[in-house]
Parts: sequence; C-alpha cells; structure tokens
Amino acid sequence: MNVDLLIYNGTILTVNSKFDIIENGFICVKNGKLERIESCGQKEVFPEATEVIDAKGCIVMPGLVNAHTHLPMTLFRGLADDQPLTVWLDHIFPAESNHIHSESVRYGTLLACAEMILSGTTTCCDGYFLEDEVAGAVIDSGMRAVLGQGIIDFPAPGVPNPSDNVKTAEKFIRKWQDMTPTVTPSVFCHSPYTCSADTLKKAKKAADSKGVLFQIHVAETRNEWDQTRLEHRTTPVRHLDRLGILDENTLLVHTIWVDSEDIEVIARREARICVTTESEMKLASGIAPVPDFLRSGITVGLGTDGCASNNNLDLFQEMDLTAKLHKVCTLDPTVMGARAVLEMATIGGAKAIGLDKEIGSLEPGKQADMIIIDMNKPHLVPMYDPVSHLVYTVRGSDIRDVVISGRMILKDRKILTLDLSDILESVSEIAECIKKTNRRFI
Repeated sequence: MNVDLLIYNGTILTVNSKFDIIENGFICVKNGKLERIESCGQKEVFPEATEVIDAKGCIVMPGLVNAHTHLPMTLFRGLADDQPLTVWLDHIFPAESNHIHSESVRYGTLLACAEMILSGTTTCCDGYFLEDEVAGAVIDSGMRAVLGQGIIDFPAPGVPNPSDNVKTAEKFIRKWQDMTPTVTPSVFCHSPYTCSADTLKKAKKAADSKGVLFQIHVAETRNEWDQTRLEHRTTPVRHLDRLGILDENTLLVHTIWVDSEDIEVIARREARICVTTESEMKLASGIAPVPDFLRSGITVGLGTDGCASNNNLDLFQEMDLTAKLHKVCTLDPTVMGARAVLEMATIGGAKAIGLDKEIGSLEPGKQADMIIIDMNKPHLVPMYDPVSHLVYTVRGSDIRDVVISGRMILKDRKILTLDLSDILESVSEIAECIKKTNRRFI
C-alpha cells in the first residue's frame, strides 16, 4: 500500500492518552491524516511513499498549539514596552486606529505565521479585527487556525460603528464556517470591561447558534477585579457566569485574578482556560493559579498573546517560563512538571480551542500535524528524558521540519509556503509609518 509521506528513524513523542514514546519509530501519512505510527523492526519493510523523511537523531512530535494570540500585532512588537496594561492599551488602541487596515493586517499575520512555523507551532487561536484578511493570510501560510472576529463596544478597525460589532462577527462565521478544513471561525469579545453585558450576551448567543468557540479576556488584572466587584458586586468570572457566558465552548484567557469559588464555577461549567505566561509577566498582571486549575480538572492551554505584549510567538520559550514561574512562586520544584506543561502546549491547547479530536497528539486517524526537532546540537546533547528536554532545553530555532495536514510547510528550516523576504520588507515599510506617528511611544 502506497502512502504520501513516510517519516522514519526518529524518536516519536505521541502525547496520546498513554503518553507513548517510540524510540525508533516510523509514521505513515495518507490523504493528510496519520495512518500508521509504529516501532521499526530490525527488518522493517516500509510502504512505498511519495515523500520520505529520515528523522535520525530527531524528535517527531505533534505540532504546538498556540491557544491565544493576536496575529497582526506583530506590527507593534516592542511598541510601548515596560508599561502596565492600562497604560499600554492607551498606546496600542490609537496605534491600531491609525495603522490597522487590510494590507497591514495581512502582512502582520503573514509575519506571525512565519515566526510560528519556524518555531514549531502548527495551530493557533487568534482574536482580532479585519479577520477576513487574517484568514486569507493563514490559508496562504498553510497553518491551521481558529480565528475569532473581534467584538468591542468602541469603533474598531473594520467596524467603525460599534452597534455592528456582533453582526460583523456573525457575517464572518457564515463566510468561513465549512469554507476550508484549516480555518475554523470563532467569536472574540475583548473583555467584560470593554463589552457591555448586552453585547456579551448577544455575542455568546451568536457563537452558540453556530456552534463555534467564544473567546474572552477575563480577570487579567487587579484593577479589573476591583472594578468588577465595585460595579457588579461579584468577581469577573462570576459576572460572566451570571450572564450565561460560561460553558464548554467558552475559552477564558488569562484568568489570573480568581478565587476558589471562581475555579469551582469554571470547572462546573466545563469552560476552558488559556494562560499566556510571558505576556502576563511582562505586563506584571499577576500569576494565574494553573496548578489549581489542573487539580480541578479544568482544561488549560498555553498561548503567547500578541507580539505587542510578549514580544515573540515562541511556545517553547513559553513552556520553559511557565514551568519555572510556578516552581519559584510556590517554592516547589515538583509543581508544573515537564509533561503537564508539554500537554498544555499540545493536546491541552487543542482541547481548549475545540480541536482535540483532530490535532494535539499523534494518533492514527488524526490530522498529520507534526514537527521534527533536530537534536544533534551542542545544547541538546546528551538527552536522558525527551519530555524534559522539550520543555527546558529545546528552542524554537531547533525545529527542522514542519508538516501540516500531511503537507511539508517547513523543510530544513526553509518555509515552503511563504516569501519571507517580501514579508520582512513589507512589514519594515509599515513599521516606518508607525514610527513617524508614534514617536512618543518608542
């Protein structure tokens, strides 16, 4: 039986329910899906394949899942650094108003996709404006994505009249639902403090009517916690619960300022959470109680947030920081072990955004979304525990090859789907315009 792609000779990290690791294995891909994942016998006879990859000295694993980001915000990387969230937003919102348009969104997204592909991310969950342009760029890159049209009760790029915000999201869903297997539409409400209760309920109703993911930033800062308790006599999480927002199709982003009752509510409603450790550290927002979430059975994914507040999209760095931050803040080196963090960046992230039946682990029948990591480097030798190595030692730049839906997207560190030189040149030109009108922020 012929197959489309054969990968052999590598250490296969499946991230399946048993967390099987196959020391010397091979993978067969047919019609974009994983068909066989097995150990190589001494006299293994491989099937005929259209394309063959020798993964000797490499780890083969599921592509990483970035469960929360704002792709076009690569354009604002480094703008207004070292500011608290409220001051940072006072800088970013005007920059978006002046410089976010169809062309800038497209190139900002292409740049983000290139950065993610080169660092091993194959799927992302985005929330932004002009999301039609984001979708087109994601498709061109070959990546997989859940894309949320942004909703906010202020004039926004592509939605000058806030009263049209939910209608615009509904139109986006109708256009992209079932359009292509690699793009899944979603609804993204910015936050409870930028969206009224009426807007939140209408947006959630729109998402539920189409069976798509509802995303929202919540409980990100102490100020938000204090403001919500003052205005609504409850916490940000319980405010959303009172509005009927929390269920298994809700993704809560950040979720830092929560108490034990909030965690019980999230677990009971089966809502999912995404933490973005590096962004939250940089903005000094606080530390999400991830160990408590996991102990409560809550699904937790890992994201980078946008480049304006991170300032990169490298999930390997995100894993390393997430593991270490929780160890130091609890003074317990056993907290947030490597396996738990790796699951957050793979199968946990896939479940958080509703794609765990398709991606997040290497199992027959799932989409062939894989990355191959070159372990033949000084900083990666010796290797005693591949899982520990992936979290604490591997860098995004160690990714050699990327396969999405069985298609080679990155081969020997070269992106096959994008013209990287054109993207870099175009983004640099856009950045020059941003500098001219935002010098007080730089």
